[in-house]
Amino acid sequence: MNHRLTRPGRVDVLRFPRVATFACFATLFLPLATRAEQSKQPAAAAPPKFVRIRKAKDADKIIAMDTAIARYQLTYQERSCQVDLVGVVHIADKAYYDELNQRLAKYDAVLYELVAPKGTRIPKGGRRSNHPISFLQQSMRRLLDLEFQLEQIDYTREHFVHADLSPEEFAQSMKERNESLWKFVLRAMKASLDENRKGEASTRPPSDLELLRAFFAQNRALELKRLMAGQLADMSTLTAVFEGPKGSTIITERNKRALEVLRRQLEAGKTRIAIFYGAGHLPDLHTRLLDELHAKPVSTQWLTAWNMED
Repeated sequence: MNHRLTRPGRVDVLRFPRVATFACFATLFLPLATRAEQSKQPAAAAPPKFVRIRKAKDADKIIAMDTAIARYQLTYQERSCQVDLVGVVHIADKAYYDELNQRLAKYDAVLYELVAPKGTRIPKGGRRSNHPISFLQQSMRRLLDLEFQLEQIDYTREHFVHADLSPEEFAQSMKERNESLWKFVLRAMKASLDENRKGEASTRPPSDLELLRAFFAQNRALELKRLMAGQLADMSTLTAVFEGPKGSTIITERNKRALEVLRRQLEAGKTRIAIFYGAGHLPDLHTRLLDELHAKPVSTQWLTAWNMED
């Protein structure tokens, strides 16, 4: 495809399909409003998957993308405690958020992500934001005919606890780590080129033709979701875009803060706690729970975030 319209200074995402996938990944897993540093662990004990796709039994067609609720048991000050990692995508079906609202009501404390000043409370129905990531998330919501997490989840409940960095802390960490969004985009370009050279269908990002065909399909939202879901389920490749030898602000530092808040809630006597974070954070949080709090995995349940049945 040689005739593409792009604005000066803009990245031509169709030329680098992994960047297009990265843009969608950003809308789903990057900070709301706004591979991590690895805890020491044997290589054989890789974190489990927290996002999966399901295909029709009689065809190689994606019919759903699911996120996990992973349960862990731990002992804290001689008390038996339950910690659930509740993975979420930031744009999804309304039925998905309705189910999450019901489940989140049952915990003693729900630790949630939001890069915002300490003490921020999200009103019912969310709030308008001029932040570029929020704009991207809202644009993808409309394109894919989905709902936005901040508008569907009820954050006004008393047991919801902010467990994330402030904008100032986030910016300072990015500065100290010499990180920027453009560096992530360049890594995404390199990943796209590398995987195109491999040519393996299972890991290859969507081609120019596949993206264009989906964009102009009669049911555009459904076809685009099917294309993107296959890539988003490959969490290890996508999180590699953010990884450095010492982790990243987006995952490492925010996960550290979540664990700090978890310890405070355990100190306060809470015994049934949910960490409600983007699914891209969960592999590192899994490792930290095992290594730092000696938690033991108990079970995993799956919720359908994107229903893609015809």
